[in-house]
Amino acid sequence: MNGSEHPAAPSRLYLRQLLAGRDFAAGDGLARRMVNFVYAIGDRETRDAVLVDPAHAPGELVEMLHADSMRLVGALLTHYHADHAGGVLGGARVAGVAELLEHADVPVHVQRDEAVWVTEQTGVDPSSLVGHGAGERLDVGGVALTLLHTPGHTPGSQCVLVDGRLVTGDTLFLEGCGRTDLPGGDAAALYESIVHGIAPLADETVVLPGHAYSRAPSATLRVVRELNPVLAPRPPEEWLAAFGG
Repeated sequence: MNGSEHPAAPSRLYLRQLLAGRDFAAGDGLARRMVNFVYAIGDRETRDAVLVDPAHAPGELVEMLHADSMRLVGALLTHYHADHAGGVLGGARVAGVAELLEHADVPVHVQRDEAVWVTEQTGVDPSSLVGHGAGERLDVGGVALTLLHTPGHTPGSQCVLVDGRLVTGDTLFLEGCGRTDLPGGDAAALYESIVHGIAPLADETVVLPGHAYSRAPSATLRVVRELNPVLAPRPPEEWLAAFGG
């Protein structure tokens, strides 16, 4: 299976970072341009796994799990945008959770505030969605995922904290943060999510972003603080003036 596995992953945690256009969907020009990361997270003992933001080629992702002797038990979305969830992007159809459900009838875990957006974007029936609140825990086998509501890029954006690793979607990148000028974006909410929600996490937390916008695929929060000015302490009005566009 292509893709990177965090070198410090404990024996029970199964964690793969997969790059669209390289590790899967290699022949898809849009996937290569979007450089999305998809994450496979699971339990090596029970062989259960979820796919985080399984867009572009969900069938390939399911096959990759099977090649690792893992069983898909759910999908988890950081937010509703087509390059993460599937749907129409710039006039092109992006395969996502709707197509994933054709391969496996599994629940799609979303933040409650995002559910209506996911339904409209992907066409997935609401009965397939499982809504979660801020701070809820999702158990995948014996591996616990904590779901952090981080609105701003979208109303129901969420990050996933698992064993000292934070999957951030488009809320926070290693350099920069998500846009707030798209439908549902809210710059003031993003400020709160980043400055008061993510920044206080431990320095050793490994940030796993939703796109390969930096040379490194991941970095500790200590390093991200040094690289990324959106995490620098500053009054809200200064932050919004700099990053709220």
